[in-house]
Amino acid sequence: MALIINGEHIDDEIIEAEFRQIKGHFERTLQVACCERDPEFRGMAKDNLTSRALLNQESRRRFPEVPEEDVTARLDKLMADAGGETQFYMNLGVSMKEAPAVRDNVAGGVRLDKTLGQIYAPEPQPTDAELKACYEANLKHYMTDEQIQASHITKGLQGATSRQEIYQTMRDIRAQLRAGADFAKLAEEHRADDQQQIDLGWFKRGEFMEEFETIAFSMGEGEISPVFTTQLGYHICTVTGRKVAEARPLDEVKDAVKERFLEEHRDKKFNAFLEELKAAAKIEDTDPDGNNIDH
Repeated sequence: MALIINGEHIDDEIIEAEFRQIKGHFERTLQVACCERDPEFRGMAKDNLTSRALLNQESRRRFPEVPEEDVTARLDKLMADAGGETQFYMNLGVSMKEAPAVRDNVAGGVRLDKTLGQIYAPEPQPTDAELKACYEANLKHYMTDEQIQASHITKGLQGATSRQEIYQTMRDIRAQLRAGADFAKLAEEHRADDQQQIDLGWFKRGEFMEEFETIAFSMGEGEISPVFTTQLGYHICTVTGRKVAEARPLDEVKDAVKERFLEEHRDKKFNAFLEELKAAAKIEDTDPDGNNIDH
């Protein structure tokens, strides 16, 4: 047994599962390859499990019993959010026979929320100066979206004898554009029908196909793109305007800034409280290097 928190034993299997979840996250975000950071991730796993155990222990000490109606209300909401009782248990990966254990876990969540409510209280009412300081420190979160205006020439494969034929046509059009031909005029000449847009107007990331946006947002105004493909066919685009991201005024985002200020307050109180619990706890790690865990 590798980890004992105030006499509570944490199974090796639980440590291993937490370790693999952490490592998987770093692998998915391309921050790790193979095993060079395994000792670090195993330490993170143990720290996470230690924190949860201490919080659960403290919550049970403060609230040994929680009102059944509170547990029922929480459980009903979870089921409603999941789309019903059957889907709720399917999402958990357990059968309805496990209902008592599930209810006990939900009761633990209610207990923890009540504990956190005590830790955070009283929540401060930030002054205008404090809100301004929070706004300026987190300005990147209050920026408008970068937008561009673009026009494009596009050709689908319908009616073509080959992809190479369309590609060569688009290359010829691009050569004319780079030689100084008018983009709007050429686009009009090669438009498939009156419904096909040339001027796409203003848009931000996430409103068009990713392949198109990757090209368009990388370009400067007036630049002619290479010939590129999307699921709709071949394209050439040009950027005709750009609106850079700008900070939104404080008055416009004041509610969001206040919520961030309170979140930072809660984080500080939570971290300080957790450190107090750790300092007072008896934490035994009988296998600090993880040598007893199968890989």
